[in-house]
Amino acid sequence: MSDPDIHRLNPTDLWSDAVSFNGIACFVEVPESGSGFAEQTQALLAQAERTLQTIGSDKSRLMMATIYVTDFSNRAVLNEIWAAWLPAGAAPARACARAELASPDLLIEIAFTAAVKGG
Repeated sequence: MSDPDIHRLNPTDLWSDAVSFNGIACFVEVPESGSGFAEQTQALLAQAERTLQTIGSDKSRLMMATIYVTDFSNRAVLNEIWAAWLPAGAAPARACARAELASPDLLIEIAFTAAVKGG
């Protein structure tokens, strides 16, 4: 049964690209391109910007990011790219965990929570 107050972007049987309720949206990104960690991180963040735009938000409205990496030795690269990507003074709450991801080709995955404009 579908709840009319919950909005799902491109729902499938297993996931939705984003889900929003009461002005808050959640979505997960995995990189669609890139072979190295920096390339995958930049691709993922570009994808996140597109998702944010689609749901009526932007990166200045991020509230939380849970970042999963396969190797903590990449944290310095992650932090450099992350800091350059975010608007000044708009860093969300953040957690970073080492994890085995769904594909051995994936080096990073991020779960985001954002405020939706006008929500």
